[in-house]
Amino acid sequence: MDNRVYGVIGVKSIMSNWNADFTGRPKTISDNRTFGSDKALKYSMKKYWENKGEKVLYMKSYQINKEKLQPKTLEGRYAELFEPIDKKTPSENILKNLFSAIDIMCFGATFAAEKNNISITGAIQVGQGFNHYEKSEVEIQDILSPFSTDETKDASTLGKKIVSDEAHYFYPVVVNPKAYNNYINIIDDFNGFSEEAYKLFKEASLCSATLLATNSKIGCENEFTFFLECEEDVYLPNLAAYIEFEKGENDIIRLKNSSLLQQEGIQKIEVYYNPYSTKVEGFDSDKTTYMNIFTKEVI
Repeated sequence: MDNRVYGVIGVKSIMSNWNADFTGRPKTISDNRTFGSDKALKYSMKKYWENKGEKVLYMKSYQINKEKLQPKTLEGRYAELFEPIDKKTPSENILKNLFSAIDIMCFGATFAAEKNNISITGAIQVGQGFNHYEKSEVEIQDILSPFSTDETKDASTLGKKIVSDEAHYFYPVVVNPKAYNNYINIIDDFNGFSEEAYKLFKEASLCSATLLATNSKIGCENEFTFFLECEEDVYLPNLAAYIEFEKGENDIIRLKNSSLLQQEGIQKIEVYYNPYSTKVEGFDSDKTTYMNIFTKEVI
């Protein structure tokens, strides 16, 4: 793959909790703005790839140790997907295996195991996804458990479920296909970041949040994805910072400065969105194609 890519991935959350902090509330920064970390989006993508049968290294898996369920170590997870390693395992073999995992091919990794300290800067970088809906509120629901924590007590315990009534997160994305060029000459049959890996990333960007239907994320879905492919010497700012969200009968997702799309070197622009509930504005260009985020059909 040769083209550099800039983009934005939008995730909608309705009465759900896309990314909680350790108190259970939606994550916020110091000025109380809600955001979703890049790890939340990457986790949904890794689950999508894992369900497709792709190799995903950085995903929790378990073992029974001394009759107790425990998460595997990094070495244990690596051995599960590839082969056991020790101090004599050649670094080239480890690198080749690491790049065969789709999460590492996309996002890179820090791998420290058995005297091998390998740091791979990912070809795909995902920033923090800020909520652009200013009227978002936190809702706290009391939940009655069917069980008691103490057999001497007469009542069962109470719990809480914390959600956002509505939030719209927009993540900036940059794809640098040249990121792995330094490894081409030291790993046999390795050609750098692949077109196939980019296609798998695009697939996940359109549906991974929607498919991650856990109890806290059942109201989360991919509502918008925007990819701009360009020549490698075109440099653009964080495009998510130029996205506006306007609530209405049909919500509006707007690019504030459409002149960003008029530069030389831009080759293709793809805008995927939910046409049943959303309108998009400011993305018009002779290079732009609009598509239904669910059906992938041209609108």
